[in-house]
Amino acid sequence: MAVRKFKPTTPGQRHKVIGVFKGVITATTPEKSLTVGKKSTGGRNAEGHLTTRYRGGGHKRKYRIIDFKRNKTGVPAVVKSIEYDPNRSARIALLYYVDGAKAYIVAPNGLEVGQKVVSGPEAAPEVGNALPLNKIPVGTVVHNIELRPGQGALMARSAGTFAQIVSRDGSYVIVKLPSGETRRILGECMATVGVVGNSEHSLERSGKAGRSRWLGRRPHNRGVVMNPVDHPMGGGEGRASGGHPRSRKGLYSKGLKTRAPKKLSNKYIIERRKK
Repeated sequence: MAVRKFKPTTPGQRHKVIGVFKGVITATTPEKSLTVGKKSTGGRNAEGHLTTRYRGGGHKRKYRIIDFKRNKTGVPAVVKSIEYDPNRSARIALLYYVDGAKAYIVAPNGLEVGQKVVSGPEAAPEVGNALPLNKIPVGTVVHNIELRPGQGALMARSAGTFAQIVSRDGSYVIVKLPSGETRRILGECMATVGVVGNSEHSLERSGKAGRSRWLGRRPHNRGVVMNPVDHPMGGGEGRASGGHPRSRKGLYSKGLKTRAPKKLSNKYIIERRKK
């Protein structure tokens, strides 16, 4: 997979870098039975009040129902198509199971149309197959990892991300996550073998402000350019630095620990992402 660059025929084309669809995306229309309508809030709550700023507009989307549980154990499926999903950075793959069911999964690197995939403890540790962590060899890279058995994948789901199985510890498996954190995860939790596809997503550049508007992102103005009444970092004669970086409510936005010190899951973390 690669990215496209453009000749600078306009200011918007000069720095634009976008992903390649040709040869990667094999279907342009999503599976109707696996799509539902997606309502855009524009940052408003149920009363119509603006509670999240800098959102609004954007292209209309339909949500693709992704199978993050992979609980059809032992039932083989064939990859029918690789598709674009406007709701996530990764590409998705449409599976046709032999029993007639259909499902979308996050498409890993190397997954091809016509390839057979299967989930369950007896599955081979090959790209696209979903297995319990205790059935995957040490050193294998995985994605779509569960934190609790049957909960559905929560970690390593965005484009280009992966985790690595480091070792085993009784009923737990020690996994190094994309953030650099190393933690224990119960061996019965499912994970999919491989690296999430579309790894060049991090190289993309919008090139112009209008592309952000298509995504529903409105202009975001900085705190240092506001007045003191609007933001703690506002005001000052001339161009002031704004002092310590902090939020609109005055809380420090850099360096302040936000994780609860007595959180129960702390005992599963072997090494934090921040050394």
